[in-house]
Amino acid sequence: MKAYALLGGPVNLWPMNIKEVFKKAQNKGDVIVGVDRGSLLLEEMGIIPDLALGDFDSLKKGELSKIEKNVKDIRYSNPIKDYTDSELMIRTIFNEYHVDSLVILGATGGRIDHFLVNFFMILNPEIRKFAEKITILDRQNKIQFCDSGNFEIKRDHYFYYFGVAALETVKDLNIIGAKYSLNNFSSDYPRIFSSNEFKPDQDSFILKIGQGLVAVIFSKDINRFDNL
Repeated sequence: MKAYALLGGPVNLWPMNIKEVFKKAQNKGDVIVGVDRGSLLLEEMGIIPDLALGDFDSLKKGELSKIEKNVKDIRYSNPIKDYTDSELMIRTIFNEYHVDSLVILGATGGRIDHFLVNFFMILNPEIRKFAEKITILDRQNKIQFCDSGNFEIKRDHYFYYFGVAALETVKDLNIIGAKYSLNNFSSDYPRIFSSNEFKPDQDSFILKIGQGLVAVIFSKDINRFDNL
């Protein structure tokens, strides 16, 4: 079973087919999650989330009442807390709903501090153990995570470029079979290798990581293949 979560990021950065994504997930019996204002945004698309979670400080009283009336499982977080709403959502969805994977939408754009929180939360040990099951998706980007080991990274035809970002100390990082290769790279601080591409005749490349957590960032220009 999969889960799909919507946060409160700017609507103009959502995938253009976001309603279809959630409708298909709902029809398949996947778990739909609204985080804070994302719960209201889902309802405005005609989708009632299975789980709503947050401090809901961005909602008016009437908006919150609507969510409380329609959503069966609501988790209220304290605005003064050690974990963000996104982190609490991830812990809940994996530990209690026992899903196999999670796609997060509405996590990018707007305030850069909010995006960085959503991106770097993956380094939190409580979240990191789920890293390889998490995808962050918006209109221009798809972010996946790989934590030490060998991985076959498959092409996504919606996205033209990809980058590989070391989020911490990394040892023996290799990109094999892409347009631009990388051999036995090590660094004590974060580094990103951007604007790489798949070879025209290949639908995957090999990523080898001796040590460290790496983000694979698929991306595209907004006017190129803009049907996501």
